[in-house]
Amino acid sequence: MLMNTFTTIFLFLLALSLLTELWLATRHIRYVARHRKSVPAAFRKTIALKDHKKAADYTIAHTRLGRIEDVYGAALLCLWTVGGGLEWLDRLWRGFGWEWLTTGTAFMLSTFLIMGLLDLPLAIYQTFVLENRFGFNKTTLGLFFADLIKKTLLMLVLGTPLVLAVLWLMQSAGALWWVYVWLLWTAFTLIMVWAYPALIAPLFNKFTPLKGGTTRERIQALLKRTGFRSKGIFVMDGSKRSAHGNAYFTGFGKAKRIIFFDTLLDHLGDNEIEAVLAHELGHFKRRHVIKRLLFTFCMSLVGLALLGWLMVQPWFYSGLGMTQPSTHAALMLFMIAGPVFTFFLQPLFAWSSRRHEYEADSFAAEQTDARDLVSALVKLYKENASTLTPDPLHSAFYDSHPPASLRIAHLMGRF
Repeated sequence: MLMNTFTTIFLFLLALSLLTELWLATRHIRYVARHRKSVPAAFRKTIALKDHKKAADYTIAHTRLGRIEDVYGAALLCLWTVGGGLEWLDRLWRGFGWEWLTTGTAFMLSTFLIMGLLDLPLAIYQTFVLENRFGFNKTTLGLFFADLIKKTLLMLVLGTPLVLAVLWLMQSAGALWWVYVWLLWTAFTLIMVWAYPALIAPLFNKFTPLKGGTTRERIQALLKRTGFRSKGIFVMDGSKRSAHGNAYFTGFGKAKRIIFFDTLLDHLGDNEIEAVLAHELGHFKRRHVIKRLLFTFCMSLVGLALLGWLMVQPWFYSGLGMTQPSTHAALMLFMIAGPVFTFFLQPLFAWSSRRHEYEADSFAAEQTDARDLVSALVKLYKENASTLTPDPLHSAFYDSHPPASLRIAHLMGRF
């Protein structure tokens, strides 16, 4: 009875989350389409109607593809769990008669590989059809598959020892195994944050130190007056994959690096680049990065403690379509089914992220002219074809950044 109850709860929440996603997407499409023919008053002097329409069409196309991805993802999750996909794969690997750690690792890695292959058609469509249609894709077919091979090899090189260690701890470290796994995961995450800019990112992109000139001088002056130290200022060749522009920080401590997409530098002036950098600095100065890391670590600790309880409950396995309890089955079921049970927390996470964006904007306005950040944001909305008129409910549920109108109104209040 408990097995059937858990299966029913899982399927009910999966259906409810899918219907919510589809309803929000439909609202978003209709809202953007309804405002497609008129640029919002606050942007009429800076955004042409043709650019506004392009952003609306791009947003609608992306959201329609997102609906397909939502349905496809829900169907695959059903097939993996109650449909018997994981059960079949588990029996396949058990059939080789290997010891439990090798079997579990093979099961985990093969599941990730198959999931990646199943996601490949939609990824190809998005890159070579949708992004091409709007003039953003710069990726060649050869580069796309070269990236895919590199990511797969990285997953195997980094993931194999991690999975081996996690499964061994789950099986051998006693009742408090979840504490040791959490310590391992935390250490691995911090190492990856440190290693990514120097060792991993260069496998995919070329990073060139920003050349001397007024742009570099302004950036260095900003860093000096804000007391920010970094490993260097680099330009990334983002244009070889996409026309979208961006800027970000990576790493931590003395290994922090400032990264500008070459596409962003092509569209912004020195004052605007300085303002965008000041916004990113705001995230560090307001300790958003540390807060997010700590929150992630706390959530992972709670999740692992919950898994520690679930993995000894027979109904957890049978309710999600598996007949043979094991550490690897428990871990995989928790990873793929867990998001169904946390879906409705998404608005809370989005709200927290938007609050951080406002705080970073305020910091930028203190360090630079707020009008320069407004000008930069308007150009980025235009060049990235970001809609100026998202559905308010859709935005509140998903968006990590405030809508353009609210964000710019917040900055204009600081003039």
